Amino acid sequence: MGIDADTLYGTLNLLVLRALRDGPLHGLAVSRRIEAETRGTLRVEEGALYPALHRLERDGLLEGSWGRTDGNRRAKFYRLTRKGRRRLERESAQWARHAEAVAAVLGLTTPPGRG
Repeated sequence: MGIDADTLYGTLNLLVLRALRDGPLHGLAVSRRIEAETRGTLRVEEGALYPALHRLERDGLLEGSWGRTDGNRRAKFYRLTRKGRRRLERESAQWARHAEAVAAVLGLTTPPGRG
């Protein structure tokens, strides 16, 4: 079962930053990494991915450079900037707190400090 586009939209920037944590990737590889790490639950379509990559690059969180894929195709490779790495750390911590709180409200976990 996939996640609907509205839910994904709120976390797309974070997912892209996380996909690039271990090194540069081209757009399709970013999408594949997200899909692989979520065991197919999250699929990022091109229509959402490329605007996100461009927005993150514009905001100084990513740097892009042209190169060749393993299949010898020309592609833009993105890497995290120092600012992007800091944003990833901050938003990951915020998301973890948010997810923990929502899980507690839904009765999926014990609220912090109660158990």
